[in-house]
Amino acid sequence: MIALALAGCGRVEHPSTPPRSGQPVAGPSALETGQCLADLQRLGVDYQPLPDRQLGPGCAILGTVKLLDIGVPTANLGAVRCGEARAYAGWARNAVGPAAYQILGSELARIDSMGSYSCRNVAGTKRRSGHSIANAIDISAFVLKDGRRITVLSDWNSPDQNVRYFLRVVHQSACKRFGTVLSPDYNTAHRDHLHLEDDRAGFCR
Repeated sequence: MIALALAGCGRVEHPSTPPRSGQPVAGPSALETGQCLADLQRLGVDYQPLPDRQLGPGCAILGTVKLLDIGVPTANLGAVRCGEARAYAGWARNAVGPAAYQILGSELARIDSMGSYSCRNVAGTKRRSGHSIANAIDISAFVLKDGRRITVLSDWNSPDQNVRYFLRVVHQSACKRFGTVLSPDYNTAHRDHLHLEDDRAGFCR
């Protein structure tokens, strides 16, 4: 029941798909970005709009923000495309925080990320990663106020049933908010993080 309660929230914006490495980047429209920024304000998210920048073949930060305060501190986040930021804020506040308290018995102190923007290809392909347009966030750990640090690498298959259940719940909840969610169950490249990307793929592993 907890999993079902925490998982519900549809996707509302799906920015453009990352191009191949040699193609120019087309960002979201001004209308899409404006609506997204208004949504962040309505949700009480504190953010700083960032200037658009083309950063290399297939790499850019367009329609991005820096999240300053979403109610849950997140380490190592830089530029994030607005739609991704909106989905992430909802997931962190309305899924991860409640799941930590209900399943693990402690409030959430911090989420540790491995970053958002990185100009690189999907491993083994010529296709740019969602990170190349700041449209993906990699999550490595969840720090609780009681001092515990739950990591994807060490705890995905933890002997502690509650810890395993917590990670599965937040993973499934992310699948309701993001188009692509990849976990250690996908491949070894994701053994240490959850990849959260706001696209149209509808792919959850």
